[in-house]
Amino acid sequence: MTQTSTQLATAQRWDDLETVLCGGGDGRSCQCQWPMVGASTWRTTNAVQRADLLHHELLGPLAPGVLAYVDGQPAGWARVGPRCNQRRLGRSRIVQRGSAEPIDAPDVWAVTCFSTRREYRHQGLGEVLLDAAIAHARSHGARVLEAYPIDTAVSRASSNALFVGVLSTFLRAGFQIVARPTPSRVVVAQGSSWPYPAARL
Repeated sequence: MTQTSTQLATAQRWDDLETVLCGGGDGRSCQCQWPMVGASTWRTTNAVQRADLLHHELLGPLAPGVLAYVDGQPAGWARVGPRCNQRRLGRSRIVQRGSAEPIDAPDVWAVTCFSTRREYRHQGLGEVLLDAAIAHARSHGARVLEAYPIDTAVSRASSNALFVGVLSTFLRAGFQIVARPTPSRVVVAQGSSWPYPAARL
C-alpha cells in the first residue's frame, strides 16, 4: 500500500525540494520565487539565481513550506507563510480586490504555490500538502490562512496554471469563499471566525 508523509521544508531537505521542482514538477524556472520577489528582481534573475534565493529561505528560522513524500520519495511541495512576507501578494489585484484582511497583517498567512511531480499527480497530494500547510500555519500562530485558487468548475486550466491550487481542494479542507475577484479566481480563507476541521488540528 502506498504511504504518504509530509515534512517541513528545511535546509536538510533542500535536495528533496529541488527533486520536486526540477524532477518533473512545474517549478524548475520559477523556483517558487514569484510570490517572494518584486517585478524587477523577477525580470533580472534566472533559474539558478532564484534557486539560490529559495535555498536562502530554507536557512531561516521559519520553514517556507511543506514537502510531501510517497513511499519515501519526494513528490510535492506547497509554499505557506505569512502573507506580508510574500511581497508580490501586496500588489496582486486578486488579493487587493478579494481579501478582507489588512495587507500588512503579520498573523495572516497564505498558501500560494503547489508543485507535484508528474508521476505523483492525481493521487490526492494536494489535500495532503494542504493539511500540512494548515498545521504549519496554526503552529506558528496564524489567525487567518488565505489562498487564491482556481475554480475549475468555471474555467479549465493547465497544470502550470494550477500552481495556486484548486478551489474544491480548499473547500473540502474547511475553507470558505471570501470573494471572487474574477469568475475563475477565488479568495478563500480559514481562521478564527470559522471552525477548523477536527482532523486537521
